[in-house]
Amino acid sequence: MNVLINGAPEIIPDGLTVAALVAHLDLGGGRLAVERNGEIVPRGRWESVPLADGDKLELVHFVGGG
Repeated sequence: MNVLINGAPEIIPDGLTVAALVAHLDLGGGRLAVERNGEIVPRGRWESVPLADGDKLELVHFVGGG
């Protein structure tokens, strides 16, 4: 299926959830925020939120520093 990830078109396997996408992209679950079609997806719902063709996703890693 076709989605946009951080503004770039990507083809991903059908039937992924947000959690499965994070694993598929090998991003780990650390300090990561996921927005799907303009709405933040709470981490507790990643396993249950399915992705659909045409979804627009923003994936943001948080880094610390000083």
